[in-house]
Amino acid sequence: MTNARGKVSPLRGPEQIFLGGKWTVPSGVEAFDVVDATTEEPFQRLPLANGTDVSAAIGAARHAFDLGPWPRMRHGERAEYLRRFAQEIRARADQIQQVYPRETGVLYAFAQGMTSAAAQAWDYYADLGDTYEFETSAAPTAGGDLGLLVREPVGVVGAIVPWNSPIVTIAYKLAPALIAGCTVILKASTEAPIEAYIMAEIADDIGLPEGVFNMLVADREVSEILVRDPRVDKITFTGSTAAGRRIASLCGDRIARTTLELGGKSAALILDDADIEAAAAALSASSCAISGQVCSALTRIIVPRPRHDDLLAALASNAAAVQLGDPFDDATQMGPLAVERQRDRVESFVARGIEEGATLAAGGRRPQQLARGWFIEPTVFGNVDNASTLATEEIFGPVLSVIPADSEDHAIELANDSIYGLNASVFTPDPDRALSVARRLRTGTVGHNSFRSDFGVSFGGFKQSGIGREGGREGIASFLETKYIILDEK
Repeated sequence: MTNARGKVSPLRGPEQIFLGGKWTVPSGVEAFDVVDATTEEPFQRLPLANGTDVSAAIGAARHAFDLGPWPRMRHGERAEYLRRFAQEIRARADQIQQVYPRETGVLYAFAQGMTSAAAQAWDYYADLGDTYEFETSAAPTAGGDLGLLVREPVGVVGAIVPWNSPIVTIAYKLAPALIAGCTVILKASTEAPIEAYIMAEIADDIGLPEGVFNMLVADREVSEILVRDPRVDKITFTGSTAAGRRIASLCGDRIARTTLELGGKSAALILDDADIEAAAAALSASSCAISGQVCSALTRIIVPRPRHDDLLAALASNAAAVQLGDPFDDATQMGPLAVERQRDRVESFVARGIEEGATLAAGGRRPQQLARGWFIEPTVFGNVDNASTLATEEIFGPVLSVIPADSEDHAIELANDSIYGLNASVFTPDPDRALSVARRLRTGTVGHNSFRSDFGVSFGGFKQSGIGREGGREGIASFLETKYIILDEK
């Protein structure tokens, strides 16, 4: 057993925000502490931006887009900056990996994987600068001789990122926006802001043109200024569906472009030929990732009624065996939740599930051996009604609900009976059967025999799980506007 917990490298300007290519003292005096989810001890103090700061950031981004060199560079020129972002993320990987588990409770090994994935995303979009069809010929059909279909940057982008996976979310918002030619205001969360600071330091180090990248941390009320301001052409947001509804309504008032990656209550369908033990192992392992604080987590487990008890027992046994503890300890299989209020939220749902008559088969309590840290045991409920609170509300914690189904058609009906449609998985040894079921599910991603999602191709949801897609070639399209130029021949 080893322990990788080390020192947190100091930020260069923890009393400042990054505006117009410069570290700037905020206008206000409000500040907040970033707290270690395992020890409950503050380890970094940072400033909160106010409305004046947000307006200044928007102004810097607007000036950089309208008058600066960035949108007028060739895509290959912008790609070189993206590659330097990737290089610097790898160079500062240890700093990121020391911070991420403290902020959110993720395992150190998981933080390593996410840091590597973030760097790869920056490289991917740099390469896409050479291969994406930003300009294509398209013959006119209503007059004119020559036609050119061009895809130009949408403009100034407000990027609002969540606390559960900041380094990767930042990459899949900023990298496609920047290669497209947009300028960006990055608004980080108070729970996990340090990766955003590191990215601002990288932007400073690589000499990104002034105003192309701006970074601050703000509360929800101040963040609405970013959403409302007509100088911001697009908002890309990852977070709760409730917050997404608010953002969509504000952007709708002024027809601003939006990409919304929101909540989920994703279903795993265990078909009648599935291996129960293998399915339980896969679902138990995935439920521990980020302590269940994953929008695409498979939290509704739909199983044929005759196999319900066997699956419930297997899931409960796996949950009871999970080793909770310090995310930096190699023996730990699940760390704490990110913040105290999140643990309170999970506990309230556990109480509600018991009250509504579901069978608590495992977990649901604070582990007695861990006096500090926002820990909650992996939790499994059985005999869950698909219309109950447990099955309809996004809990954002390690809570699984096992729901009995009377047939395959009934299982698909239950899976689709949700306001969400982000992710799903089908457990069966038969790929053809898995594909047949997958085609009937109203959800953005469907895996086979495992939790799966793939930002390298496409990620996003149906229904109230969001609007638009992130990742892969799909992820750049929302940062572009299409223009058709019709010319006469000379």
